[in-house]
Amino acid sequence: MPVRVIHTLAELRAALSGHPRTAFVPTMGNLHQGHLDLVRIAHEHGGPVVTSIFVNRLQFAPTEDFDRYPRTLSSDVEALERVRCDIVFAPDEHELYPEPQGFKLHPPAEIADILEGRSRPGFFTGVSTVVHKLFNIVQPAVAVFGKKDYQQLMIIRRMVAQMALPVEIVAAETTRAADGLALSSRNGYLSPTERAEAPRLARCLGQLAVSLRAAGRIHSAALSELETAAMRELEQHGWAPDYVAVRRRRDLLIPSAPDEALVVLAAARLGATRLIDNLEF
Repeated sequence: MPVRVIHTLAELRAALSGHPRTAFVPTMGNLHQGHLDLVRIAHEHGGPVVTSIFVNRLQFAPTEDFDRYPRTLSSDVEALERVRCDIVFAPDEHELYPEPQGFKLHPPAEIADILEGRSRPGFFTGVSTVVHKLFNIVQPAVAVFGKKDYQQLMIIRRMVAQMALPVEIVAAETTRAADGLALSSRNGYLSPTERAEAPRLARCLGQLAVSLRAAGRIHSAALSELETAAMRELEQHGWAPDYVAVRRRRDLLIPSAPDEALVVLAAARLGATRLIDNLEF
């Protein structure tokens, strides 16, 4: 059965009426295998499965790539048919924002103004606002997000808990290419030379995790030294890193105890393309 493509809120709500266990995968389109893996996971948790495709202007800064972000709806729909997505919700901007979005959801600064939020001011306000709005529209029982956007996942979980939204957030592992590069829509911007270099980001995170385990102790000086060394390696190979940071998984604060579950996160530009990645350990 072909996927049903819906462009309006009214039609979507009518299509979902009477389905209490809808599973939802929000995307900005230009889909890759990582997105399709999220849809497969969504099938395990509910049905029908709805995938949204909407390039959200609110999360782009004026200097970022909103206008050149690829719009590939036709090929996206074909890909979603192959993984048995039931509904594609692809509203235009006026449908989702019929008037200027004056009401916005501002996540707490302590989780939103660090790491990605420090590099991209306002980004998580845009993300939180559109996800909350999409949750109100789709009314899913389950929503699936990838761990590649680690800070985003944490903020969405906090938002759901604090706003008492009846949505179960399911976290999916990062889908990677055979050489370790985390799949991303922005990988398509890389030149062949850059694409060959790109897996270094994941390798740097792995090396940092190994070094930290070998050190056996966690203290601020050791963390800072390892983070600086990772950034220096990236710089020596033509990258412009925004950050490499070891943080606690539960709140993304700097760790202080040896037995805490940790994650190392990084963002860096390779040429004109900004890549992010993370590794739990």
